Amino acid sequence: MTAIDDLFQLCPPPAGTVPADWAAVERTLGMPLPRDYKQLADAYGPGAFCGFLSFYHPLAPTEWVDLTGPMPSRIRQQLQQDRDGGTFPVPHDPQSLFPMGVTGNGNYLFWITEPPTAPDRWHVAVNEARGPRWYTHEGSITDLLLAVLSGRESVPLFPRDLLDQGVYFAPSEPNPPEPPRVTRPTGAMSSNEIRTWARAHGYDVPDRGRIPATIIDAWRNAGNR
Repeated sequence: MTAIDDLFQLCPPPAGTVPADWAAVERTLGMPLPRDYKQLADAYGPGAFCGFLSFYHPLAPTEWVDLTGPMPSRIRQQLQQDRDGGTFPVPHDPQSLFPMGVTGNGNYLFWITEPPTAPDRWHVAVNEARGPRWYTHEGSITDLLLAVLSGRESVPLFPRDLLDQGVYFAPSEPNPPEPPRVTRPTGAMSSNEIRTWARAHGYDVPDRGRIPATIIDAWRNAGNR
């Protein structure tokens, strides 16, 4: 069996998913995509593995987790700024990194798009949320998912108890509700409100601890203050 078959057996995909128009998606992105990712996205649809690991999807319910939305470009710009300004080391050329997933801790997953015309040979990198640590998996996103969900591979940036509740996939809500806005003094920020907004817009955000800067930026860009 292939890695995708093994993944389906380990974590059965939900029923009733809608396939994407991959020719249109690739035209929009201006690049080809890995075959395994397209199979993965068509089988599972938008959502999260173990309530933690999500991949960007062209049919995502919000632009914040849309493969063709604004987030991949914004994240790559931030990486370039980090590299140029020496804020954090970036072990790969930011222009060769394409953001394609996010975790509940705010870590981002990237394709290392080398060579650009051979997507089935791309490897996967994981970056610590606004931090210096990186992890590289010498294989596809399906290989990484299978290795992590089966317990064969441990990613240091992922929580140790990731598999404690079992292996499962939870589809995204098709139409997440717009969270209520709360009036507060200018300049003050409510962590609870930001978390509520982020989850309603497709982000996986931890219940405690630091909220990733990218989520705060998105919250502000949506007109919140």
